[in-house]
Amino acid sequence: MCKPKARSYILCIVCRGPHKGHVNQKAEETTFAFISKSWLTRGLLLIPKNAGAPGVFSLWGASDTIGPMDILIAALASLFAGFVDAIVGGGGLILLPALFSVFPSAPPATVLGINKGTSIWGTAVATVQYAQRVNMRWAALIPGALCALGGSWGGAWLVTQVSPDVLRRLLPAALLVVFFYTLLRKDFGQTHAPRFHGRAEALAMGALGLVIGFYDGFFGPGTGSFFVFILVRWLSYDFMHASAAAKLLNTASNLAALSLFAWGGHIWWSVVAVTAVANVLGSVLGARLAIKHGSGFVRVFFMVVVAALIVKTGVAAYS
Repeated sequence: MCKPKARSYILCIVCRGPHKGHVNQKAEETTFAFISKSWLTRGLLLIPKNAGAPGVFSLWGASDTIGPMDILIAALASLFAGFVDAIVGGGGLILLPALFSVFPSAPPATVLGINKGTSIWGTAVATVQYAQRVNMRWAALIPGALCALGGSWGGAWLVTQVSPDVLRRLLPAALLVVFFYTLLRKDFGQTHAPRFHGRAEALAMGALGLVIGFYDGFFGPGTGSFFVFILVRWLSYDFMHASAAAKLLNTASNLAALSLFAWGGHIWWSVVAVTAVANVLGSVLGARLAIKHGSGFVRVFFMVVVAALIVKTGVAAYS
């Protein structure tokens, strides 16, 4: 078995000789050697120092033994996750467990990095889909997205200083409030009548992006659902416009997390290249379905996702 010796950021290739499926040491030393530790190379190419462990997909940092069936399962999960995410958020409920199952020996940061590297493409494409058919209030959304980006970075930094255990136990209760509030108010989110306009709306959207973006960086589960709920409850959007706006805000908060995972070398880009394509396909289908059926459909889907989040977070917090 041939194994790489170099401990630098390089682009490994797969053997075509007797050791097919493993990294060719000679090729590693002579071909595609990006021996660079600049932040740009590290952030964009992101080839981990130990890249090249045996595996069919040992290209671009995947260090587990990964077979075609693993990639297929991850892609199918990503397709469904993109579909759900595009409608109302919550795709992580599907994709993250699938990734942990497919890559059981991968570090948690790597699995989370793959999830963010995948989902950001789906949310970005969903934003474009909605923008073509829904009136996007860009004057408020752009400041909100920038605040979500900054808030997510701040939350990600804070989680390195303090434990989110208290928040983990409070989250199921918060989601229960969201669920029953939506359930009991039958007209909730059915009419689009924005409460704020101009500078006031930009400030409100900025505050929302900052707070929920911070939550996303610090803890994360249910971020899309919280964006949608507060947009409906506080800014008086209907579910369709709230879902559209939430996609842009969530893309920004995902970008912050993705950049941190990328900087740390925690992403297997070869896997992301496949799962991102599947996620985008699911996202296109989900966005088109939401646009076709309107706010009533999105409201029902929202409640299903929140109910699933309550179960998942409740089990995680108290088991």
